[in-house]
Amino acid sequence: MTTKPTLVLGATGKTGRRVLERLRACELPVRAGSRSSDPAFDWNNPATWASAVNGVRAVYVTYYPDVAVPGAADIIGSFANLAVKSGARRVVLLSGRGEDGAVLAERAVQDSGADWTVLRSSWFSQNFSEGIFVDQVLSGELALPVTTVREPFVDADDLADVAAAALTDDRHIGQLYELTGPRLLTFPEAVDEIARVTGRQIRFVSLSSEQYARSLAQQNVPAEFVSLVQYLFAEVLDGRNAHVAHGVQRALGRPPRDFTEYARNTASTGVWGGAVQRLLHVDSGVSL
Repeated sequence: MTTKPTLVLGATGKTGRRVLERLRACELPVRAGSRSSDPAFDWNNPATWASAVNGVRAVYVTYYPDVAVPGAADIIGSFANLAVKSGARRVVLLSGRGEDGAVLAERAVQDSGADWTVLRSSWFSQNFSEGIFVDQVLSGELALPVTTVREPFVDADDLADVAAAALTDDRHIGQLYELTGPRLLTFPEAVDEIARVTGRQIRFVSLSSEQYARSLAQQNVPAEFVSLVQYLFAEVLDGRNAHVAHGVQRALGRPPRDFTEYARNTASTGVWGGAVQRLLHVDSGVSL
């Protein structure tokens, strides 16, 4: 069974590349799925799907731009059906918390006949260092359309650990794991933690949705992306997800990584600047 590869979609993204790393570390055959891979995979071009799934035993599914956007469930369902017909038995779907569209996508995978696992994830901690917020953090000011809502940020490394386990261990078949970090933080609190471990001054500014949209438009961000981000902040970050879940513990038998651990580890890479000297103090036991 392990002579057949596992297809990892979104292979260059936050979670996809981490899942690839874990499977390769276990010396398991893998196939990267992205527009730049060979064979190429493109959600917008179904003609690329068949060659990508040909001969694979399992698939890790991430959907761009978001699993909850209109039409995503139908596309994901069509892909899952094709994967199963092509011989892939296991499908692990990256989903989102509190999104009605995401639930439709989950059902589409569950109805495909695959041995499925759903990973229903909260916001990634890594958005502050690898994603949409990193440039603002580097500038010293993070301005977002959110105020006091709390989010249990999950470490993408935890999610990748769960995904790799689900792709290789039968006990995860038929499981829906809601993945969060161990505590709730507001966005200002998260920014404060990053400021502390880097020794930099970083402030958080709360904007209205309209102000944020104008700001993105002035940066020539595509209109469809602006709409998506507005949706995520207005709908998903309205308090509906302000509770901790225990999917990481259920799946891996250990607690999830705390945001502070993420911030310290990330600061040590220098991605935010000003990290090395501060982390030397942390390692010496000096309190933050």
